[in-house]
Amino acid sequence: MALRFCPLYSGSSGNCTFISDGKTGIIIDAGLSGKRIEAALAQIDFLPEALSGILITHEHTDHVKGAGILSRKYHLPIYSNEGTKNAMRSALGAVPDNMFRIFETGSDFYIGSLAVRAFPIPHDAREPVGFKVFSGARSVAVATDMGYLRNNVIDELSGTDMILLESNHDPQMLMNNPHYSAQLKRRILGNHGHLSNETCAAGVLRLYEEGTRHFVLGHLSGENNTPELAFDTTLNAVVRAGLAPDSDVYIHMAWRDHVGEVYTIDG
Repeated sequence: MALRFCPLYSGSSGNCTFISDGKTGIIIDAGLSGKRIEAALAQIDFLPEALSGILITHEHTDHVKGAGILSRKYHLPIYSNEGTKNAMRSALGAVPDNMFRIFETGSDFYIGSLAVRAFPIPHDAREPVGFKVFSGARSVAVATDMGYLRNNVIDELSGTDMILLESNHDPQMLMNNPHYSAQLKRRILGNHGHLSNETCAAGVLRLYEEGTRHFVLGHLSGENNTPELAFDTTLNAVVRAGLAPDSDVYIHMAWRDHVGEVYTIDG
């Protein structure tokens, strides 16, 4: 069974990723208004009422903004661990307890025909996770909002067919940004902040060695990065490593302000 994978939006202003195997459809995060997510799903010809659930990586607004309204409107269960549920509860509004599906971080579970693994990531949230989603032998993953690529994350992502990987900021742009405080800069650059373009590029090379060939660069900062910088940083690292772009490794982009490409991973 083929997997459809689409980063509807990915960036510091809002995140939502669509995954379906033709039988079960889910979104990972709902960090925009319900109307924008509905419109994004319409663009890829999927009805929100056909979703089987909303998975939440962590409680920050750019990941949960529309989760409550979508859950109420379409009676969609919200999947999260206990720490994230408690941390995001007030931001969701009135979501009944029976609409939550609580999983243990580090566990595997099923949503319809999709298998899901939730793995811990280093970020400044209560209990943040990334997700790897399987349909048969095929898999996709969302791995953003990380201060660094620690070994357990590499292990969890090993062999994934396609990964949405964070390429958040250019360090020089960040350090020269007059609108960011020193404290905020330290937070972004710290071990529980966000991946830089350079760290993302190094991660692509490590994950290539573990079997991944398709990477979607996402969660770009609107103030401290550009799509061109993010793409070129990873592209140059790939070339320096002696790999051929669009042959050995495929680099794709997710977008902050419009719906991304729909990728199909054949079963």
